[in-house]
Amino acid sequence: MRLLFLANWNLLFLDIPGFCCRMSKARQGSISNGFTFEVATGNLASSSRRARRASMHSAENPNPDPPPGISAAPLHPFSKPIDLCFDPPDLRLTSEQLRYCSEALRLLKPKLTSPEAIYEEFDILQASRLKKNDMIRSCRVAVADVNRGKNRYTDVLPFDDTRVVLKSTEDMSILGLGYINASLIKTISGGNVSQFIATQGPLPNTFEDFWEMIIQYHCPVIVMLTRLVDNYKVVKCDSYFPADEGWREYGKIFVTNRHSIETDSSLVLRSLEVNYQQSDDPPLCVIHIQYPEWPDHGVPENTLVVREILKRLYHIPPDLGPIVVHCSAGIGRTGTFCAIFNTIQRILVGDMSAVNLVDTISHFRSQRIGMVQTADQFSFCYAAIIDELEDLISKSNLGQGVQEA
Repeated sequence: MRLLFLANWNLLFLDIPGFCCRMSKARQGSISNGFTFEVATGNLASSSRRARRASMHSAENPNPDPPPGISAAPLHPFSKPIDLCFDPPDLRLTSEQLRYCSEALRLLKPKLTSPEAIYEEFDILQASRLKKNDMIRSCRVAVADVNRGKNRYTDVLPFDDTRVVLKSTEDMSILGLGYINASLIKTISGGNVSQFIATQGPLPNTFEDFWEMIIQYHCPVIVMLTRLVDNYKVVKCDSYFPADEGWREYGKIFVTNRHSIETDSSLVLRSLEVNYQQSDDPPLCVIHIQYPEWPDHGVPENTLVVREILKRLYHIPPDLGPIVVHCSAGIGRTGTFCAIFNTIQRILVGDMSAVNLVDTISHFRSQRIGMVQTADQFSFCYAAIIDELEDLISKSNLGQGVQEA
């Protein structure tokens, strides 16, 4: 990791392999000494991969020219297209982290030899799920007439006490204001563990709301676990971003795609910038990771691609902002990914209660209904966690990443 000082822009850059971060004294942040820490983009794909523009059934081509009123010259250094040509480095484990991973693997691995026990655990989760009438009582804002059209599915709604409230329209005297079908997911562990926003695939009438949320919560990453159209006929998520390089306008917000690539593993990586039309502030830089091959209500054939996403998130500081995760409804694939990543992160900080997936997912379901929808998704959580722990331990034992605490 290197600190770079760029005299032309009077900025400090934190050069972390896999992406680039900016620290500026313009605003106070969570980093000590008064610097703000912001993720830019870049360096997210293998040099052997096809660095081509990725167009995932976009409803329209983005404008390749700068947005109106915005100069073609970069607003700041990391608004230039970033080279996305190598993988982030392997996670470097301390000796303590290696011990935590080994202990968690010892506790979890027997689960794979007893699939019946895994399905019994899922039955426990299902037995305590919220009934429809209880859900409606807990989601009064979501079911208000003015908001019904903002929900992709009528039975997947955010709870009033955990929903994202858009501050630019937070006057609660009119229920429609401030509503988006998205839930803040706070995790059990504190400390160095990411928080999430679980949300549905945006609808055309919620595109601006979605990007408003990204700006408001300073979200550094969007993980998209669906394709736009399933089986070439069923719309699972509308085209809320510029799939190709260029910009698109969503109400008062501009979103610019600086660079896109598709990896050999089917991930699509995009370097996005988000800003209000009339703003003197530099744009928020967002990494957009799409895994279009994860089947709806199902699981991938193996855990490799999901774990590739994990490796791209390990180096992003949790205090930058919540990670936005969505599929179509924002509960099945979304809940599965959140459970996997949260469990690994908690193990790495020594929280061995993370091996209790029933508790973890119950906690998630208390904040958004139906997180992890199927028994197969629940079982996939175990498989992905175990595979990732084995991979982390194996690389550490080979001397590729162990460092003393």
